[in-house]
Amino acid sequence: MRRIRKKRSASHIVGCAPKCAEPHAETPEGVLSAANQRRQTVEEFISSFVGLDVHKDSIAIAVAEDGREAPRFVGTVGHEIKQLLKALHSVGKPESQLVVYEAGPCGYGLVRQLRSRGYGCEVVAASKLSRRPGDRIKTDRRDALTLARLARSGDLVRVAVPDERDEAIRDLSRAREDALRARLKARQQLKALLLRHGRRYTGRSSWNPTHERFLSTISFSQPAQDIAFAEYRLAVREGHDRVERLTEALRTQTEQWRMKGLVAALSSLRGIDFIAAVTLVAEIGDFRRFSHPTELMGFLGLVPSEYSTGDTQRQGDITKTGNSHARRVLVEAAWNYRFQARLSRLMHIRQERQPKAIRDIAWRAQLRLCHRFRRLRSRKLHQNKICVAIARELAGFIWAIAQQVTVAA
Repeated sequence: MRRIRKKRSASHIVGCAPKCAEPHAETPEGVLSAANQRRQTVEEFISSFVGLDVHKDSIAIAVAEDGREAPRFVGTVGHEIKQLLKALHSVGKPESQLVVYEAGPCGYGLVRQLRSRGYGCEVVAASKLSRRPGDRIKTDRRDALTLARLARSGDLVRVAVPDERDEAIRDLSRAREDALRARLKARQQLKALLLRHGRRYTGRSSWNPTHERFLSTISFSQPAQDIAFAEYRLAVREGHDRVERLTEALRTQTEQWRMKGLVAALSSLRGIDFIAAVTLVAEIGDFRRFSHPTELMGFLGLVPSEYSTGDTQRQGDITKTGNSHARRVLVEAAWNYRFQARLSRLMHIRQERQPKAIRDIAWRAQLRLCHRFRRLRSRKLHQNKICVAIARELAGFIWAIAQQVTVAA
């Protein structure tokens, strides 16, 4: 039995995974949270490293004992906690095991159940697993053995497991995002029908009262086409009502959310309204796990890729790893900085209850990002590249504001 030393490299602090990154080991006050304290207690002495390849109906189990022996395959059980606990009991005591499995569609229910029963369990980033170039065979057995071996060597990037309350808000935020996509698809289908029959709308913007009056005057020569047109309009109306319901539900649910203060603080920034702020906070979670803004930028996939060797340095497109929901919100917000820096009436309303330190950061962000947008545009860069560059720097200002807000446990 050997003592496990925690790695402190940046790659183990920030993981560009489908979910979230691992929380930083130390808070700004230097005090570990209760969850991290329990995790350290569990991981202090570990003799067995268990890898789980989790699927909807089955779980493949492999274990790597402390030492240099090859991992062994335990077996495959159904996706039920009783069967899994029985298999883990044959491996050893809960406090002597570290159980790992990949982040995926099965969520965080398994890790919460195992932790509640005394097991040390971590969710790891599947995108950060090291694989051999010549390995062309993939099975559940091999995946479980690989996880067990990498857990023993300390080569896994852990994913932050969100609080159940935070995950609930994130699910509601993603439901609204899905409703937006469905509404957009319904609108495109309606416009495609009109375009096929030469019914063109000449107004500047669509889906406003003027556009609705235009749609109400349309009729076709064939009854079947009138029915199709009416169904498309009904789908658009239902999609709009769904988005409005989810938006109102999101406002109601965040009133009692522990991250409410952080949402209000981020709304002080230009281009970050209530919906954008909720999306960022729900997707990123605890900003304190990022010790530096560049770690947050890397987590969001806004840093350029690089392939350098010797005297040759090559930088390419942004990595686009990490959380795509938060990255999309930041890129959309970056478009607002193409105008001159100013404080509108709406911005005054958002900032009126915020402390001076947060208002100062928001104003510095406007001054810098608006000036940088104009400077990059004067260099004839593509608009999309400019927005990505502004979004990357905007992430730094978001990190700075998050450090000014104390979030309840």
